[in-house]
Amino acid sequence: MSADSFRRTKIIFTLGPATESEEMLEKLIRAGADIVRLNMAHAKHDWTRGVIRRIRAVSERVGRDVAIMMDIKGPEIRTGDLEAPIELRAGEIFDFTVRPGMDASESGGAEEVRSVGVNYQDLAKDIKVGDTVLVDNGLLRLEVLEKNDARIRCRVLIPGELKSRRHINLPGVKVNLPSFTEKDRADSTVGLEEGIDFLALSFVREAKDIALLRTFLEEKKSKVRIIAKIEDQSAIANLGEIVQACDGLMVARGDLGIECAFEELPLIQRRAVQACLAQGRPVIVATHMLESMIEQPVPTRAEITDVANAVFESADCVMLSGETTVGKYPLECVQMLDKIARRIEAAEEMGERAPAVFTGERMKVLHSAVVLANEIPRSKLITFTRHGFMAHGLAALRPVHATIFAFTPSPQLFRQLRLLRSVEPFLMPLAAVPDATIENAVALLRRAGRLAAGDKVVIATDILAQDRLVDSVQLRTIR
Repeated sequence: MSADSFRRTKIIFTLGPATESEEMLEKLIRAGADIVRLNMAHAKHDWTRGVIRRIRAVSERVGRDVAIMMDIKGPEIRTGDLEAPIELRAGEIFDFTVRPGMDASESGGAEEVRSVGVNYQDLAKDIKVGDTVLVDNGLLRLEVLEKNDARIRCRVLIPGELKSRRHINLPGVKVNLPSFTEKDRADSTVGLEEGIDFLALSFVREAKDIALLRTFLEEKKSKVRIIAKIEDQSAIANLGEIVQACDGLMVARGDLGIECAFEELPLIQRRAVQACLAQGRPVIVATHMLESMIEQPVPTRAEITDVANAVFESADCVMLSGETTVGKYPLECVQMLDKIARRIEAAEEMGERAPAVFTGERMKVLHSAVVLANEIPRSKLITFTRHGFMAHGLAALRPVHATIFAFTPSPQLFRQLRLLRSVEPFLMPLAAVPDATIENAVALLRRAGRLAAGDKVVIATDILAQDRLVDSVQLRTIR
């Protein structure tokens, strides 16, 4: 790998039928994918264990250990099963039934009113007359006219075909479903047993949702990092506390774009990214980045600009969903993200971004290291970390050009560092004497072709001073 080949923005792809083979996994990892996402909405446990082990085996064979993110389903409201699809007509009166086995007489005696069941029996308690019900990613829109304990009566505003088990969105409605369900608990347990690196929690509404999952992880003695997915209006209202509570944020633009007005979505994305930058949390921009490439070999010009904007905003990661689960061109999608990100990162327009402002002596030391690296052309940053603080801190401060070489003795932390913008992780034991650790790291980087004689390196580490360790910033020239 040449000194100029490193891409700062990380790439996440979602595993599916199009990408779960060993052959395709190897191609995607070699193409530069950093994290593999497992969508647990419909995944079975045997499949999950099998693909995690396959990812690890392929990573070892390729010599590039990628991270694994398990995306758990979270609270979800869906329609029930139908014998055949229903074609809803504009202006039609339609019922959502919340009591299994309810017949037309219980529905109010109107046998001509068609209906479908829902999987959340307390829906009638949460929803109000006048609220909007969106079905199947917003393709169907209905307005609530009246309700009782058995059903919710609506008028169809946007018609279309209703199929079985379609997802329901309720913009502005706070539902009392648990944030961490029994299915999530079972799925997460399988993931922890197989050694996943991240858990993405769906439909996070407030900080206590994250606290519930963190308690579960503490009970399991797990160091898995929590990614909070913001997908509805409650999350937007509580964005600040959610960013503080999580280990990383995902701007999940699929459901978010259904729950909010379309024209608000770019502003929400910008707010979310800036909130993460301000508080030093990694941020992922996800959904519909290269949607047209599910069927086409090249993206639209608008998609290219969308990816570029995420890089301009200084997001840590961009993510692929349907493009790599069922798409025809999964490898080309990863290559396209790689190409766009590299070009934007190389542009002068990226400029210097005002870094996050953090308190504490250790962050001041890291800030000094980044300022020094920014002032020295083509310099590199080196740091060492057992728990991730040093690498996270440097990444949060967003060095303009310098790559952050982060060394850790922990295999799991090594994979988790793949989430962070500008961080290139290395797995290496740390010596008892700090100077020996530095020399070992420099030797490893030279063997890897990442450093050469004459290069300037800024080192943020601890040193021995009067028989105690103190944080330091050093500037060295490679000889």
